[in-house]
Amino acid sequence: MVTLPPETTPTTWADLLALQQRAERLSTPCGDGQLVWHRWGEGSPVVLLHGGSGSWTHWVRNIDALAQTGHSVWVPDLPGFGDSSPPPDGHDADVMPPLLEQGLTTLLGATPVDLIGFSFGGMTASLWAAAHPARVRRLLLLGAPGLGIQRAQPLDLRMWSHLPEGAPREAVMRHNLLALMLQHPASVTDLVLRMQAHNLKREHRRMKRRMLSQTDVLRHTLPRLACPVWGLWGANDALFVDRHAEVAQALALAPHFRHLHWVPDAGHWVQFEAHAAVNTWLRDWLAPPP
Repeated sequence: MVTLPPETTPTTWADLLALQQRAERLSTPCGDGQLVWHRWGEGSPVVLLHGGSGSWTHWVRNIDALAQTGHSVWVPDLPGFGDSSPPPDGHDADVMPPLLEQGLTTLLGATPVDLIGFSFGGMTASLWAAAHPARVRRLLLLGAPGLGIQRAQPLDLRMWSHLPEGAPREAVMRHNLLALMLQHPASVTDLVLRMQAHNLKREHRRMKRRMLSQTDVLRHTLPRLACPVWGLWGANDALFVDRHAEVAQALALAPHFRHLHWVPDAGHWVQFEAHAAVNTWLRDWLAPPP
């Protein structure tokens, strides 16, 4: 077990901005614009890929904990999200890997990285690892879709963009966060609502047509992975309720699958809702060589 001092866990928008200001901000080409990267810490690189309709802020409760392990933590805003420009062609996870690989080659050369992908970022990470096996030392997937596992009933997600800013829009966002991302009402803090609104406002319109998560693209990618693979899922992830065995069977298709851990009492956005448990797990995962 790695023993480290307690990390800073942002609870307000000011805390988030302070964390952002401590990062080194870098950019690499993305079509006619830029792919924005944020880096914290020094040492062996670990790359975090956020989920759909998100940004680097999906990792706000984990960055300090990882930087304290003696790693440099690299978190891009994926193309079309956050401060990054949209990809020049396409609008889904399959167009991300060439831009990410080009960018990381500029920033790190051929240095291998530990790669962690959450949700949409998990699909992207897997496609990247399959296309560029020398880049990824080990891969960790959190709540990744694309396994061909469909819910019996669709999620009750409600439209919000037509609503004026204020209480009505906030109520719908709160509802949607509890329907998909988080298990507990107390998890939907003022910071979460502000991050969600900020990320949704910056998501490029073309990226809203993403559909690969509804397919089995990840299931077909897993057998092609050359690196060791782990999974970390919230036990009450709304996308995989009562489908734990199917997730395990799918991940086991990876030739070097190691382990799937279910985090108790947490929803889809597991690294936020159960950050203390997840950070401990991530520290141990990064401690030994792959």
